[in-house]
Amino acid sequence: MNAPARPQPDLSLIRDEVRAISAYHVPSAAGFIKLDAMENPFGLPADMQRELADRLAAVALNRYPPADPAEFKRRLAAALGLPPSMALMLGNGSDELIHLVIQACAKPGATVLSPWPSFVMYDLSARFDGCRFVGVPLTADFALDRDAMLAAIAERRPAVIFIAWPNNPTGNLFDRATVDAILDAAPGLVVLDEAYLPFAQDTWLPQLGTRPNLLVLRTLSKLGLAGIRLGYLCGDPAWIAEFDKVRPPYNVNVLTLAAAEFMLDHLALLDAQAATLRAERARLMAALRALPGITAFDSAANFILLRAGAGSSATERADAVFAALKRAGILIKNVSRMHPLLAGCLRTTVGAPAENDAFLAALTQALRT
Repeated sequence: MNAPARPQPDLSLIRDEVRAISAYHVPSAAGFIKLDAMENPFGLPADMQRELADRLAAVALNRYPPADPAEFKRRLAAALGLPPSMALMLGNGSDELIHLVIQACAKPGATVLSPWPSFVMYDLSARFDGCRFVGVPLTADFALDRDAMLAAIAERRPAVIFIAWPNNPTGNLFDRATVDAILDAAPGLVVLDEAYLPFAQDTWLPQLGTRPNLLVLRTLSKLGLAGIRLGYLCGDPAWIAEFDKVRPPYNVNVLTLAAAEFMLDHLALLDAQAATLRAERARLMAALRALPGITAFDSAANFILLRAGAGSSATERADAVFAALKRAGILIKNVSRMHPLLAGCLRTTVGAPAENDAFLAALTQALRT
């Protein structure tokens, strides 16, 4: 006897814009040299691992995290040089903070705007929170199109503008004067996303006190702590107080706080690792630019965007190079289909020296096929 058919869920309950997209895809990196996610490749020394393990073992896992870890925030603010009149809030990575800023500003008909292509979560978070998203195309050399940005701001009157500093996936810092003009023209908030600060060494933090509509967003992920998922948003206390109203209670767990507190005692190690990666970026850039058929774009991040193909076959060429690298055990990011400006482009993380050498060897071989 056949079993009765299982009743099917009525997915029409799900919003159309959610059903129309796929979940954010993170490919498996098992068995690969992982150069697709802009992570710090360096771990902690053995003695620090033991010290951290002791610290984590003492955490009270049976208790909720502090509702407001004030002492940790005070130490963090001091370490990053936050102007004393400003405030910060913590998030489960910068992704959560992007969502919270948009959620708090998501009045009916609100618009979120960003130069494009840029970090995909600006677009996704805006749509998930019921806002319109407007991406203003960059120029052919990935610069801000000042006239187009100012025209879009005047027409769309965005509640929030996100600017990645430096931009992801292109890696470049934009012209500061153009960003200043955007800050002048913006009717709402402008969020400068400084996820790659350890590699760019260029910040808008000192401008917080003179720009009431400016927020600075950062993460500890690129510095070397991607696994603990901790971001922070800096700005005028009045803004932070409003965003704190939509922050879920206990959004940063006790193990994350303990690990972050521990690492505040060891910032010199993380700074040294970032310096090593900046040096590796320069070496990798020079090697890429020496390869025939490769265009490597300037980067102020811990990744490099490169173009492996041009013309009508650009995307197919990038696909072929990407596939050849995977066969060689190297996983990078194929961004060739993300936006027409990125046709033929791949993005690689700046890894440890041996990882970069393996990538260069595999890429050299792939270009010969």
